[in-house]
Amino acid sequence: MQNKNIVLLINAHHAYIRHINGEEKKYPEENALIFEAISDTYIPLLNMFAALERENVPFHVAMVFSATLCSLLSDSIIQEQYIEWLDKRIELGKKELERAGDNIKLSAAVKFCYEKANRDKIDFTEVYEQNLLRAFVAYVKKGYIELLATAGTYAFLPHWADMPEVINAQIETGLYACRHYFGIKPDGFWLPYLGYKPGIEQILRAYGFGYTILETHGILYSDITPDDGIFYPARCSNSLSVFGRDPETERDLFGIDGFSTKNSYRDQNRDIGFELTPEQLAPFISEGDIRVPTGYHYWNHATGSGAAVYEPSAAAEQIKEDAGKFLDRKAKKLDAALDLMRGKNPVLVCTVDAATIGQKWYEAIDWLGEVLRQAASRNIRITTFEEILEDQFSLQKIHPYPSANSSDGYGEDLLDSSNGWMIRYLHKAGERMIDLAERFPSDTGLKARLLNMGAKEFLLAQSGEWPKMLHDGQSVEYVKKRFRESIIAFTTVFDSLGSNTVSTEWLTNLERCHTLFPWMNYRIFSRKK
Repeated sequence: MQNKNIVLLINAHHAYIRHINGEEKKYPEENALIFEAISDTYIPLLNMFAALERENVPFHVAMVFSATLCSLLSDSIIQEQYIEWLDKRIELGKKELERAGDNIKLSAAVKFCYEKANRDKIDFTEVYEQNLLRAFVAYVKKGYIELLATAGTYAFLPHWADMPEVINAQIETGLYACRHYFGIKPDGFWLPYLGYKPGIEQILRAYGFGYTILETHGILYSDITPDDGIFYPARCSNSLSVFGRDPETERDLFGIDGFSTKNSYRDQNRDIGFELTPEQLAPFISEGDIRVPTGYHYWNHATGSGAAVYEPSAAAEQIKEDAGKFLDRKAKKLDAALDLMRGKNPVLVCTVDAATIGQKWYEAIDWLGEVLRQAASRNIRITTFEEILEDQFSLQKIHPYPSANSSDGYGEDLLDSSNGWMIRYLHKAGERMIDLAERFPSDTGLKARLLNMGAKEFLLAQSGEWPKMLHDGQSVEYVKKRFRESIIAFTTVFDSLGSNTVSTEWLTNLERCHTLFPWMNYRIFSRKK
């Protein structure tokens, strides 16, 4: 009997935004991004996994954890800042309960948000003991999560096709992150923004990776169109397996008429942080502070006369219905593929960014849990990449086409008029970093510390989210400041090594600010012999 297979992949990445010594008060909006992600995505995900485990529901989810996200989740300073942020949210909730007064529906909505903030604090401090990453590691070890590696700072790799040493360094950094935080070396690699250019498969295979995922047209526009399209993996000439991403999943969830837009779901764009006065929002927001989301969302998605206070019970019913519709659509698609697969079991790779589930669509985690529950009772198998690749050397060989899942399918938004000025600084820094690794192959002590910091700052300057945020007009001045700081810090390292002088105070302060990649070895930028 043939099986209909679905692989569900969650791509969890976050920019390295970390501030200490009072700097966090200057950038409340940017600093709170990781806190919102913890409350709306990562704690709910863990709670959903725990619920499925208690119910004995068999489930598998593929997940990508970027190195920068892992660094933030395991950072004691970020953890303490998150607790302080929750305390402010809880205090705001107490004031909101008083303001709601006798308004029964509004009071219920306030209470829902207030209790969520209290549960988050209990879950974070008591259930997960401030260590969410450790809880995810446990699910990896139990086999519920299939882990994939990704580039160290989520750089768009096709931009570095002329500098393979830089691509090597990004891949090595991501690989070390998996070993450091999860204790394993994954078989799969997630290309940031699914950015692929011929030749990248050679580097991935050289590091021992067995498979990756490509955007749909990267598969379909290959030199030989695969017989099974995106419904079965193919392989490159060096036997790196490639899966095609289902192009409809994102539209199903977040399109104009996607599930996330249903009227009964919570409107995440309407927050009291942008509606009430500073006096009403204190102590969460002080007089003169920039307006930021508070997490208190009281309204559903309906507009006009249908607009109403959010009701969790109505949303729960909608979740069950939408989970069934999602599986129906995928089953219909897989049934059509079954007739053409000549005995093979078709597979659909459905991917979603963690930043969109829970944060953009509040009910998405519960929806995902319901999808896993319903799939377990239907003739649809939620499986893993590794189970599909039991005999990867029998796969059809292709030469994939250059592709990405950003902009119009080629990453145009990552190098345009809004952010193109960055690339010349990055490429000059890349040339210099490779040169430094060659000139100082075996240095130790202070010089090694300096070289490692130079490698970190260069990697941070490469962060894929910086050009993306500039293109989207998000925190533009902040992004420019962060990018320039990393380039200037790297240049200081380069000049210090050239003059054989260094300020140890400057270096120590920078090491305290940027604690990521404790395993860093600048030699990852060396040319391969």
